Amino acid sequence: MAKERVNRVVVIGTGSVGSSYAFALMNQGIADELVLIDLYKDKAMGDVMDLNHGKVFAPHPTNIWYGDYEDCRDADLVVICAGANQKPGETRLELVDKNIKIFKSIVDSVMKAQFDGIFLVATNPVDILTYATWKFSGLPKERVIGSGTILDTARFRFLLGDYFKVAPTNVHAYIIGEHGDTELPVWSHAEIGSIPVEQYVERDETYKKEELNQIFTNVRDAAYHIIEKKGATYYGIAMGLVRITRAILHNENAILTVSAYLEGEYGEKDVYIGVPAIINRGGIREVLEIELNEEEKQQFKHSANVLKEILAPHFNM
Repeated sequence: MAKERVNRVVVIGTGSVGSSYAFALMNQGIADELVLIDLYKDKAMGDVMDLNHGKVFAPHPTNIWYGDYEDCRDADLVVICAGANQKPGETRLELVDKNIKIFKSIVDSVMKAQFDGIFLVATNPVDILTYATWKFSGLPKERVIGSGTILDTARFRFLLGDYFKVAPTNVHAYIIGEHGDTELPVWSHAEIGSIPVEQYVERDETYKKEELNQIFTNVRDAAYHIIEKKGATYYGIAMGLVRITRAILHNENAILTVSAYLEGEYGEKDVYIGVPAIINRGGIREVLEIELNEEEKQQFKHSANVLKEILAPHFNM
């Protein structure tokens, strides 16, 4: 008798982000099986017990257990949340050396189990570590995805919605580029409903261009403020990871701003960077190349160059 097809997600790293992701994933009932792996066995086992105790309240009876890398063999998705955390005042890019070494060990262990699914990377600096995962795994580029600027885009839509007093789901706007200090807002395609934000501001004198610029600054620097206040960011990114997971497991063909590999799109090659992409069961189906204005093109090029400079010494670029 053929084995029933189930969706298995493996989470590597059950710190604040990994455990928040597992909790959000169970609450949305997206996966059939959820495996938690962590160097600190007791912490991960405690999370498994805690999550299972809430299963009676969940929309779907997800089978959750503490596992090891062998469980990756039958996994559809491996989500990497492990690594050193960003400290107060530390940039995401300053984490590179520590986390590339950690990732080499993790990815090698996953691939040794004959994993043949999709990697989703959440650890910072996410664009660099997604590139590293792709290199270390040998998987096709479309099956290695970073969380990219999905959270920055969500922050952007929330703050714009708050400013214009509309639901953030009706704000259509993207943050692209590095998930970090060189990211950029695509103002040329930002809309409230179908009305360009620039027109919205021109119509009503209560809205100010300089206030829009401050909104972007608040988006870009949000992580620093949250880390200063509570030590880490995890709820927002956990929900963003669940959104990507749903797009993959449910074959949605959803457009999300993830870290994707570029092969000439936006004039860039051989770099993982945050861009809108169509996500489905196969991973990244297609990178959407939206038309940027000249200022945005230059900002994006700068962002890509910063990432390439960081990558170069590690991957002989």
